[in-house]
Amino acid sequence: MIMKRFWLLFLTFHFSLLTTLAQPKSDPVIMTINGNPVLRSEFEYSYNKNNSEGVIDKKTIDEYVDLFINYKLKVAAALDAKLDTATSFKQEFAMYRDQQVRPTLVTDADVLKEARDTYDRTKEQIGSKGLIYPAHIFFLLSSKATQEEQDRVRHRADSVYQLLKAGADYADLAKRFSDDKKSGANGGVLSTWIAPNQAFKEFEDAAYALQIGEFSQPVLSPRGYHIILMKDRKQLESFDSLKSSIIQRIEQQGLRERIADQKIQEMVKQAGGTKTKEDIMSMRTDSLSAVDSEAKYLIQEYHDGLLLYEISNREVWEKGAKDEAGLAAYFKEHKKDYAWSEPHYKGIAYHVKDKADVKAVKNCVKKLPFDQWAEALRSTFNPDSVIRIRVEKGIFKPGDHPLIDKEVFKRAATVTPVEGYPIDAVYGKLLKKGPEDYTDVRGQVTADYQDMLEKAWVYDLRQRYPFTVNKEVLKTVNKHQ
Repeated sequence: MIMKRFWLLFLTFHFSLLTTLAQPKSDPVIMTINGNPVLRSEFEYSYNKNNSEGVIDKKTIDEYVDLFINYKLKVAAALDAKLDTATSFKQEFAMYRDQQVRPTLVTDADVLKEARDTYDRTKEQIGSKGLIYPAHIFFLLSSKATQEEQDRVRHRADSVYQLLKAGADYADLAKRFSDDKKSGANGGVLSTWIAPNQAFKEFEDAAYALQIGEFSQPVLSPRGYHIILMKDRKQLESFDSLKSSIIQRIEQQGLRERIADQKIQEMVKQAGGTKTKEDIMSMRTDSLSAVDSEAKYLIQEYHDGLLLYEISNREVWEKGAKDEAGLAAYFKEHKKDYAWSEPHYKGIAYHVKDKADVKAVKNCVKKLPFDQWAEALRSTFNPDSVIRIRVEKGIFKPGDHPLIDKEVFKRAATVTPVEGYPIDAVYGKLLKKGPEDYTDVRGQVTADYQDMLEKAWVYDLRQRYPFTVNKEVLKTVNKHQ
């Protein structure tokens, strides 16, 4: 799944840089592949996107033609294999398609209406009481406090209240005594305006009863005592003055998605049960594609890209990676291509506590295939939380591992002791000319084998499906008005 998403991301990387354009007035057929015409605009879209600024391996138009044809031939093979009928394909394509189509359902007028509705709901909630901007000096009281603790906290609150009545500075007392350290550091001032029903009722009732500059007696809420100072009060500003901030919040909260959902539901409802959500989205996609060529080709790329991934995985990637017999045969035939310029050591460097384990490790693995050594050593020597040996396994060239450099390649090397495992040893085989088995260079062999499968597959597709290119139209790519 990760590789598939990366593949699709690669296909659409430059879309955000493109502007929305209408279909060109003149859009001739540039090529026909398996009986299906390809318009010049589609070829231009693909060519320009994949050869834009920043692309390292840019292609000429003539060079790109072959790549584009191969791409279309693979998609044709995927369609013949009916990969587009698989439920998993339909679901994934619908998800990617909807990511492009859903935003087009929401207009600026829709967002403005949502903003207005949000404002009206807020204004109704606030009512005539307005908004308040209070400060408080807070004394925390646990809900499980004993009577003695309750009395002590109440006495602290009363003492600070008496200091305020005597003329002490509110901000200074908040910094010194408030258990709300965040607001206390700011002189007790809370960080936001408060509307009705946003605070504890006891706090709210006392706060709304204050005029600007007044402070309350200690007020008990479910959290503790508050001495409230009213810093400011106001009525809600006009919609026009708040419109920008409300719209910004709508964008940040993803409310466009909710608006899109509502619109789709309305469309389904208006269809009277004759159309599903999928039908609505397909119709919307067709409408969008009719007026926006780049949206059309992007959505088509999602569609074809998914198919291309699945068919390539089937014919090349997964097939090549799992074909052990094929990999072995390919390696045998091309073994000289994997020769090394210097010897390699295929084995392990290991560290033990007990000298007897030096021989025990060798006996454990000497009759096993190399790819089974790690599991055999783990299950024999480190089956639980007790680590009996430390092992580094691999195919090492000079310079890769100091212990192997010293013991095998007879080079000067500084071997750092492994704490708790004072005895070092190595076991394996020196390969002087090159790998003895394809598994020694699996990554290289797999890539080469897959490349061979790819070439053979493309050759077969070019024989199976007819295609033609209109050379005259090709000459006009990116050269027309």
